[in-house]
Amino acid sequence: MASQNQENVGWFKGFIQKIMNVVISAAKDTKKLGKEDPRRIIHSFKVGLAITLVSLFYYFDFLYEGFGVSAMWAVMTVVVVFEFSVGATLGKGVNRAIATLLGGALGVGAHRLASFTGEKVECIMLGLSVFLIASMVTFIRFFPKLKARYDYGLLIFILTFCLISVSGVRDDEVLEMAHRRLSTILIGGLATVFVSIFICPIWAGKDLHNLTANNIEKLAIFLQGFGHEYFETTNDKNQENKASMDGYKTVLNSKGTEEALVNFAKWEPRHSKFRYRHPWDLYLKIGALTRECAYRIDALNGYLHSEMQTPMETRAKIQESCTKMSSECSYALKKLASGINTMTCSLPADAHILNAKAAAKKLKSSLKPGLWPETDLVDIIPVATVASLLIEIASCTVKIADSVHELASLSKFKSRDEASKDKNSKEKVTRTPSIESHSLSINIVE
Repeated sequence: MASQNQENVGWFKGFIQKIMNVVISAAKDTKKLGKEDPRRIIHSFKVGLAITLVSLFYYFDFLYEGFGVSAMWAVMTVVVVFEFSVGATLGKGVNRAIATLLGGALGVGAHRLASFTGEKVECIMLGLSVFLIASMVTFIRFFPKLKARYDYGLLIFILTFCLISVSGVRDDEVLEMAHRRLSTILIGGLATVFVSIFICPIWAGKDLHNLTANNIEKLAIFLQGFGHEYFETTNDKNQENKASMDGYKTVLNSKGTEEALVNFAKWEPRHSKFRYRHPWDLYLKIGALTRECAYRIDALNGYLHSEMQTPMETRAKIQESCTKMSSECSYALKKLASGINTMTCSLPADAHILNAKAAAKKLKSSLKPGLWPETDLVDIIPVATVASLLIEIASCTVKIADSVHELASLSKFKSRDEASKDKNSKEKVTRTPSIESHSLSINIVE
């Protein structure tokens, strides 16, 4: 009996311990999620506030009498429409409002038109209209451009049209139902947009801008450390440095995020330094070129951890050119990323690109077959591949620089002198200003 009680106590303690482990693990995950992006906590409070505001329709009699049970559509609109960024929220809100208006109007029209026929023909007319409209709009959803921006609106259009056109109520009740539903959806949408824009707004355009700069900087970090790693010129085994070099891997899978942010950014009004008709599509071009460079860097990274390593005597023949090219491309990419972050013209990057191109020419000349006597072909191939990949990365860097310069021109980025003047005026420096060094604009000549 005593042993059985001890077993029960042990089982109970084990069960409690498991529950405590689950609670502690959930608390740690929650803390980590909040630290990664504190805006998630703000967004959660904003959603709660918006739902509370539209829930007032149920708490006050004079509001509830005006809309009745249809007030639930205001709450549903907030839950469905409120997204993380302002652009995503506006896109969904506009889609839902327009789709509800058009779908409701067309549904009322179909219901009215079918009511003029006999009872036997009415169901046939309604069924035919639902079949044609639902089939046509569903097919339209397959168009890529429409699917990217208006897929949610097309879906709501089908839903609203079907709900109203096939409803079994009288014409006057159909009009009243459509009016109430549209009114409550508009109220819920306006409350959502108001809270999203005016209370700690989260702009998709700004996130896209920062993401583009960060992705370019990740490439620069890898190239900065590649020369020392490949030619073993340093004994630093710091795991943090190696982890930072692997940061480029997140760039490889950034296409979906960039496309979504571009779509959301197009819905947003003017904010911060982003004007109307900002060239958001150029970010897709820069992102594609950045991924193209990242794929070559990924191939280059394979030679750092290859099982068959080329002797250092063979690598030393291209060490100077490769290290120079890698570092100059790294400096150029860092300048470009900094220019995007500060929205200033990154002309100093051109000087580093010219240096990288000069190193590439020197590297090509050092790869001539006559300069590698008594060297095994097995040792030459990896070295030649590394050199070839670095030359391609330099070419990608030039393309990225051209696209960033185009973005700077269309977005009217400030020059370095203008940016420094603005900074000085904001800081109100009272000391004697030092003589500023003027940067030299260097055109990239192929």
